[in-house]
Amino acid sequence: MKVCLVSPYDFVHPGGVAEHVRHLAEELRRRDHEVTILAPSSRVGDDHGIPGYVRIGRSVPVRGNGSVARIALSFHLVRRVRSLLDRAAFDVVHYHEPLVPGVPITTLRLHRGANVGTFHAMARRNLGYYYGRPVLTRYFHRLHGLICVSEPAREFISRYFPGDYRIVPNGIDTARFRPDQPIVEELRSAGMATILFVGRMEQRKGLPTLLDAYARLRHLRADVRLVVVGDGPMRWAYERRCEADGVPDVTFLGHVSGQVLPRIYASSDIFCAPATGGESFGIVLLEAMASGVPVVASAIPGFSQVISSGSEGLLVPPRDPRAWARALDTLVADRAARRRMGETGVRTARGYDWRVVVDGILGVYAEARERAFAQLAGASG
Repeated sequence: MKVCLVSPYDFVHPGGVAEHVRHLAEELRRRDHEVTILAPSSRVGDDHGIPGYVRIGRSVPVRGNGSVARIALSFHLVRRVRSLLDRAAFDVVHYHEPLVPGVPITTLRLHRGANVGTFHAMARRNLGYYYGRPVLTRYFHRLHGLICVSEPAREFISRYFPGDYRIVPNGIDTARFRPDQPIVEELRSAGMATILFVGRMEQRKGLPTLLDAYARLRHLRADVRLVVVGDGPMRWAYERRCEADGVPDVTFLGHVSGQVLPRIYASSDIFCAPATGGESFGIVLLEAMASGVPVVASAIPGFSQVISSGSEGLLVPPRDPRAWARALDTLVADRAARRRMGETGVRTARGYDWRVVVDGILGVYAEARERAFAQLAGASG
């Protein structure tokens, strides 16, 4: 097939949707499908080294759901998208967050073939969906296949746009994230357990809870260190906070390359995901699990879909540093439990391998093409 993957978000900035689209494209190409990716970028002339990537528009930051989304808002999108669709004749166009303004809405309005939409987000509410529903419903009905990455994501979008959604989770490259990756020696210290955080430096990722918990843990024991991976507008404040409080053995690595990240996971003893909410799925949890690392995560719906407390790790109330310190102390002290949880996590992560996930997505593509053909036949008849 000729498939077009459409993302509303800037491909320069790392994020779950962008990673999802990249890996989906790679797996589709392995199966001999021809893939084009449409997404905005704040870098002019940058193809990000991705085959088939087409830059559509320059992104602007828009705040929402405790994060900052960078999407394209331009009056020139229509002409460029229409020209591409006319030339390419795609069998399926697959939109990620199809009702986000910019590239998805524009493409959905113009494409006459099979349209599939994946909904990634989860939040308590969305004022854009609430007030824009009369207009957005018209575009929603142009979708022939509906996917949600998790049950919380389905519950969220169904409040505004009821439909027959298929749950197909995010995927993980288990050949890339695995326990036997070479470790990063600088992140290991003799006799110390390495605690790892990976995520954007923004409010909803919950890093302040982990920093407070780690400070409490250091009052109990000195055989731990904390490694923080990620960047964002709050990084400077977090670093200054650790310095001001005199919390020892905290390393901020900032953004790291995709080649180094699997090695960092494999170099850690415990992975932490202290998000406060707004997460529909835990890709970072899968990366840690596939790397054989036990997980301590917030007990929020999106994470509870991925791990079971006591199995692949521990679920802890969000925003509760005391509970997080206790959970970390328990795992640091119990090496056998860490090993058992890590082994269970590897087995669980295999069920999310991209080869498994793409089978489900291709099933939705097939159904969507049948519905689109039936609609076309009915209209011509």
